[in-house]
Amino acid sequence: MKLAILSRAPQAYSTLRLVAAATQRGHTVRVLNTLRFAIDLSGAEPDLQYRGRPLSDYDAIIPRIGASITYFGTAVVRQFEQMDVYTPNTANGITNARDKLRATQILSRHHIGMPATAFVRNRADVRPAIERVGGAPVVIKLLEGTQGIGVILAPEVKTAEAIIETLHSTNQNVLIQHFVSESRGRDIRALVVGDRVVAAMRRTARGDEFRSNVHRGGTVERVELSPEYEQTAVRSAQIMGLKVAGVDMLEGADGPLVMEVNSSPGLQGIEAATNLDVAGAIIDHIADRIAFPDIDVRQRLSVSTGYGVAEILVHGNGDFVGKTLEDSGLRDRDITVLTLHRGTSVIPNPRRGTVLEAGDRLLCFGRLDEMRSMIPERRRRRAKVRKLPKDAVPTVD
Repeated sequence: MKLAILSRAPQAYSTLRLVAAATQRGHTVRVLNTLRFAIDLSGAEPDLQYRGRPLSDYDAIIPRIGASITYFGTAVVRQFEQMDVYTPNTANGITNARDKLRATQILSRHHIGMPATAFVRNRADVRPAIERVGGAPVVIKLLEGTQGIGVILAPEVKTAEAIIETLHSTNQNVLIQHFVSESRGRDIRALVVGDRVVAAMRRTARGDEFRSNVHRGGTVERVELSPEYEQTAVRSAQIMGLKVAGVDMLEGADGPLVMEVNSSPGLQGIEAATNLDVAGAIIDHIADRIAFPDIDVRQRLSVSTGYGVAEILVHGNGDFVGKTLEDSGLRDRDITVLTLHRGTSVIPNPRRGTVLEAGDRLLCFGRLDEMRSMIPERRRRRAKVRKLPKDAVPTVD
């Protein structure tokens, strides 16, 4: 395999470890400065120039895109994708993860547990937003901060209002987030590669510092994740569109709360804490994907009119719970189950005798009209009646 690592820091620990892991496995690897690419759209096929010369062929890339060059870096990654070069993290995945608001919106849509969060711009909306997330103290976050930079703990409402007003005056966009007091100074970083967590560590802040980032002086220790935490980490990375990700979670009273999904996770802290070859796991995953590349299942299987691919959720109060696939009636409705997802487990081509459980997700191919009838109707928000004076005409939101 011929591999390129897109990095502006060839001597950084993570870059050196990826180079060493690839070399040890007999692969050809080169570190390329992301800013030295030129996107070439002048010919019949998409192409790239590097340092003024045509780029040679590569089987795969590992993007290590810093926050300061997100726009250009993701454009380069997108061009590699157009050239059919494999990347574990797509341009869209990197963009999704880099913007904290966008990431929060995407994850919340898929019912991932997170600290209560609000985003406002008008000064009059700040105090109500603070109240909605649970009141002071609150955490204020810049949308594109990294390594704990741009994360502020405001102990009182007036302090929070002053900080937000100051940041807004400099055209900074910020998130207002509930402070999870039971996790003060501690969080968990899970390193996801493909469809599994390959390593996990707990980070603990020093002294009065509430940010546990290693770059802020936090200490690290290996931790064994429960199935709930592991499933949350894997699902979060998959939802964001990332095959390699560092998922940061708080240990909330009711379970894991995702803070951030990092598309270029550092390897030094987690390898030191766990004594595991995380870089090797990343290289092995990429080599497997090169040997057996992913395909767009929706496009390849949606070739017959009226047929396609859909995901069906087995609800706890539904008719499928406790039944085998054979007794579920899916085959009678011209529906074939390709894969069964259960927690962090993936069961390909499940047997007819597999008993379905609440929460199972079935990736199916079959008649679209039949599968559509099995998907619950879209939830609609209830109209909120505004409280107005007696002589006013009521309206709804």
